Amino acid sequence: MAAQTATTKFSDNYDLKEELGKGAFSIVRRCVQKATSAEFAAKIINTKKLSARDHQKLEREARICRLLKHANIVRLHDSIPEEGFHYLVFDLVTGGELFEDIVAREYYSEADASHCIQQILEAVLHCHQNDIVHRDLKPENLLLASKQKGAAVKLADFGLAIEVNGDQQAWYGFAGTPGYLSPEVLRKDPYGKPVDMWACGVILYILLVGYPPFWDEDQHKLYSQIKAGAYDYPSPEWDTVTPEAKNLINSMLNLNPAKRITAEQALRHPWICQRERVASQIHRQETVDCLKKFNARRKLKGAILTTMLATRNFSSKSLLSKKTDAKGSAEGSIVEDDEVKARKQEIIRMTENLIECITNADYEAYTKICEPGMTAFEPEALGNLVYGMDFHRFYFEHALTKNSKATNTTILNPHVHLLGEDAAYIAYIRLTQCIDRNGMPVTLQSEETRVWQKRDGKWQCVHFHRSGSPSCPAK
Repeated sequence: MAAQTATTKFSDNYDLKEELGKGAFSIVRRCVQKATSAEFAAKIINTKKLSARDHQKLEREARICRLLKHANIVRLHDSIPEEGFHYLVFDLVTGGELFEDIVAREYYSEADASHCIQQILEAVLHCHQNDIVHRDLKPENLLLASKQKGAAVKLADFGLAIEVNGDQQAWYGFAGTPGYLSPEVLRKDPYGKPVDMWACGVILYILLVGYPPFWDEDQHKLYSQIKAGAYDYPSPEWDTVTPEAKNLINSMLNLNPAKRITAEQALRHPWICQRERVASQIHRQETVDCLKKFNARRKLKGAILTTMLATRNFSSKSLLSKKTDAKGSAEGSIVEDDEVKARKQEIIRMTENLIECITNADYEAYTKICEPGMTAFEPEALGNLVYGMDFHRFYFEHALTKNSKATNTTILNPHVHLLGEDAAYIAYIRLTQCIDRNGMPVTLQSEETRVWQKRDGKWQCVHFHRSGSPSCPAK
C-alpha cells in the first residue's frame, strides 16, 4: 500500500485494537485494515495539545517517513489527519529491541555482529541516498520485525531526522543522544550525513564487547572524551576481536567527518561483505554478559526519564513512537537545540530586565513589562492574591524611591519551562544586597516564580509568586 494522506476517516479503513505503548501526546495501538485484515501499528497523536512548532515537526516526520521505503526501516503506510488527532499507520514491529534479542541468544559471534551492523548500514544508506539524516541512531531505535530467528533489523523513530541538501554541511541544531553524538555536533560545527556514521561506530563497538567506547556519568567529561576521540580497545575482551573489525570502527569514529567512512563504503568493507571469511565465528559470552548490564542500565535511565516526563508533563522528544514507546528513551534524546536554548535565555533576560526596573525604582518601565491585570502572591500582601498594578505602584512610590541606598540584585539558578510557543514560567532565587540606614551591608533572599505570556509579539509578566524576604529592605 502506498503511503498517502487519506481523505477518509481512520475508522473507515481501520479497526483499533489493544494499546502497545504511550507517549506524552500520543498512544500507539494495534490496528487491522478492514479491506485486507493486515495488522499495523497506529500512532494516534493528540494534535490539540501540540504547539505550532510541534505541528511542523510532525509534518516533517511524516514527510520523511513517507519518503523512506526499505526492508530495514519501519515503514509509514498511511497518514490520516483528522480534527484534533493525527493517525500515523506503521509496520507492526513485534520482535522488540535488537540488543534485548542478542542477550537472549544461545550463540553470538563477531559474524553475528557483522550481520547486525550490515542491516543498520543498509537502512542508513537508504536514508542518505534520499538526503535524510536520522540524527538519533541508538539501540532503542533498532528493532526486530518479529520474534522469529533471523528477523530483519528495523530502524525506527525519525523524530529528530532532518532533510539535507546532498553532502552539504550546515548547522541544524543540537540534537541526538549524549553517548552517540558526533564531535562536530558537540563543537557546534556544520554537519551532515557523517553524524549517522559516527553513531554506527558507537553501536558497532557496543555490539562487539557490550559496552560503549565513550562513557562517563559526568556529561561534560563524556563530551570531552568524544571531542578528543578518546577510546581504546582494552584487554582481554578486545584481544579476540579481529583487526578488520577494529579497522571498521576506526573508520567510523574518525574525528574528521570529511574522512569518515560513508555507509556505501562501509558496506563494501571486507568485515561486512566477506564476513564468512574475515569475521570470527567464536561465541562471545563476555559480550553477552556485558550487554545484559548495559541493557539494564539503559532501561533504568529510561524509567527515570519517563517518570520525569510524566511528572513535568514535558513534550516528548519525538512524535514517532514505536512499540517500546512507553518505556521512554534510554538516555533521553537531546531536544534542547539552539532555538530552545535561545527562547529560554530570552525569558531569563526579560526577568532580569524586570528586576532591574524594581532595583532602579523605574515604575514606568516596569508597567511596560507587566500585564495590567497581573496577579501576585507576595509577603507584603500577607498571603492574599494581589490583582492589578495599584499595589505595586504604592511600593514603587514609597519604598522603592530613587533616593534609596545602593542596591544590587542577582538571580541564582534560573530554571525555565516553555509552555508552548507563547508562554513560559521561570523559577529562581533572588538575592538583594543593599546598605541599611546604619551603613551596614544587608543581604536578603527570596524564592520567586514568574509566568510570562507573549501577547502581540511582546512578552509580559502575567503572574508571580514570591516567598522569603520582602522585595525591599527597610530604610
